[in-house]
Amino acid sequence: MPMDSEIWVLLTLALLFVKHWYVDFVVQTDAEVKGKAIYGNWQGIKHSAKQALGTFLVFGLAGTSVFVMLIMSALDFISHYHIDWTKMNYGNRDITNPLFWNHLGLDQLAHYLVYLSLIYIYLVL
Repeated sequence: MPMDSEIWVLLTLALLFVKHWYVDFVVQTDAEVKGKAIYGNWQGIKHSAKQALGTFLVFGLAGTSVFVMLIMSALDFISHYHIDWTKMNYGNRDITNPLFWNHLGLDQLAHYLVYLSLIYIYLVL
């Protein structure tokens, strides 16, 4: 951690949030969205791999070792994949239903709690 820990935490979280938005809302394809509902589908795996690659880059920019970058990106991949699969299989998928927005918000909250957990894991290593 090359800077004050509080600044490092805030900047790393901000980068993780931006990365998450970009991969989930800007570059995610329709095929990835549909593939996330089928366990083991390549498209869902690809989506989570893009998230993991982003996490790898964020922790690299944050000045961590390659080992930490690999661990954090693996944890993000595994959690992201399963959070998305759960939402696609148990969440409401009708955007005209208010429950859809509840489930989308819960999905996003789960991802952000993972990012807080990654920071915590890094700090206690």
